[in-house]
Amino acid sequence: MGIFSRLGSLIKSNINDLISRAEDPEKMLNQVLLDMQNSLVESRKQVAVAIADEKRLQKQYEVEAEKSKDWERKAMLAVRAGDDALAKEALMRKQEHENVGAQFQQQWLSQKAAVDKLKDALRLLNNKIEEAKRKKNILVARKKRAEAQKTIATTMSGLSDTSAFDTFDRMASKIDQLEAEAEAGSELAGEMTGDTLESKFQKLESGGSVHADSALLELKAKMGLGPAPSSSQAALPPASAATAAAAAASAPAAAASASSLSPEDLKELEALDLGDVETAPKK
Repeated sequence: MGIFSRLGSLIKSNINDLISRAEDPEKMLNQVLLDMQNSLVESRKQVAVAIADEKRLQKQYEVEAEKSKDWERKAMLAVRAGDDALAKEALMRKQEHENVGAQFQQQWLSQKAAVDKLKDALRLLNNKIEEAKRKKNILVARKKRAEAQKTIATTMSGLSDTSAFDTFDRMASKIDQLEAEAEAGSELAGEMTGDTLESKFQKLESGGSVHADSALLELKAKMGLGPAPSSSQAALPPASAATAAAAAASAPAAAASASSLSPEDLKELEALDLGDVETAPKK
């Protein structure tokens, strides 16, 4: 194969490929229907011309048949008048019109048969065009449905790719990190600007544990497992751990000193009149 033949084949293949990709089924169907409609219009014009020729031939045949009948009447009139020669001439003229009329009749019948076939073909063409219109609507609906399915399939294939969801998760993690950093910054700022030791003692003096203890006592009393707490116990301020420890330590000492006294010393203490003792004046 020569270089020019190969180049021509290459150009043709590229052009055909471009045409195939540029073809839109809906537009092509519309154009085909338009061409068919134009052909139908032209066919109707041609059939109309054929029908007109048929009518003209029929008219000429009828005229010749009428002239043949007229010359026949004239021949009969000549016979009645006793002029046989004139009657023969009238009959000869009648024969001429019959011959011409027979030719027109033959042409008319042939044209009439052709017109009938043209009418059938035109009717068939019109039916095919109407059927093509209905098929075109169905094909266009199928095309749109196929395009919708293709779009859905493309969207679903895009959703199957987890990169978008991974991006969402990564952004959510970043937002969580930002919130945690903001909370940590706020907590650190509060600790840096305030007295942490003072805040600890404020929490200790708030009486949260005492409130919990009183609530526990109330619950036990409600369940019948212990006495109800008195109002004085509930109103007592919370004691610190050091005060409680000192009280616990002094209680055994007082008990020990009281137990070391003799019975005589106890009697003397009872006999003492503490009201006579004068208290020392305050300085």
